[in-house]
Amino acid sequence: MDIRTLCLGILSLGDTTGYDIKKMVAEGAFSFFSEASYGSIYPALTKLTEEGLVNCRTEAQENRPDRKVYSLTAAGRTTLETALAHSPKPDKNRSEFLAALLFAEAVAPNRIDVLIDDRINHHHKQIALLRSLLENEDGEAARFVLQYGITMQEAATRFLEENRFALNAKTPA
Repeated sequence: MDIRTLCLGILSLGDTTGYDIKKMVAEGAFSFFSEASYGSIYPALTKLTEEGLVNCRTEAQENRPDRKVYSLTAAGRTTLETALAHSPKPDKNRSEFLAALLFAEAVAPNRIDVLIDDRINHHHKQIALLRSLLENEDGEAARFVLQYGITMQEAATRFLEENRFALNAKTPA
């Protein structure tokens, strides 16, 4: 999903700041399917504002710089609906982990063990994070996406645990 559609989608959930959008994308449920930096979010919000798809208001804060709060316009909602009417592109699975395993024969078996153990631990942390997000989520669509993410992480963990021996890593107990 492009950054424009992502920003419009997040704003469809309610008014928010560019900082909060970045936080949702970096640490929240959006972090599992999208990447965006401040360097891409703020220019997108500026352009969306210029195009009349987003409104921006300034709110004063005590002892801090004013903050810009963005909201979706009717035209922005229509643009979002149009963008979401098209089928998304297929998922891209780019993984440095899988690239490293592709060349497993070139590294010592104990290094493979470490790679797989680290990835399993990473999946466990992601599952815990997604479950904590799920506990605080009331939206039906967001709950669906979080549950999907948990299922994907659990499947990856299960595959690694059940098949690690195929690369001469730790044999099953």
